[in-house]
Amino acid sequence: MRITSKGQVTIPVEIRERLGLLPETEVVFEVVGSSVRLRKVAGQARRGASIVARLKGRGRSRLTTDQILALTRG
Repeated sequence: MRITSKGQVTIPVEIRERLGLLPETEVVFEVVGSSVRLRKVAGQARRGASIVARLKGRGRSRLTTDQILALTRG
């Protein structure tokens, strides 16, 4: 694996999947002796939680949950 001229490296898909490193995941680099450690930032909201937080309170409908379910179930 090589570092690009822009200083970028591709993290292998197996490692990304195993550690849950999704796009937009915040990471931190730590120098440990003559090595570099990459780790996810602690306390970061998971993808689903961040989507829910972003959409929360955006609904404009005055329908109740039961009314919405009745509409979607025909």
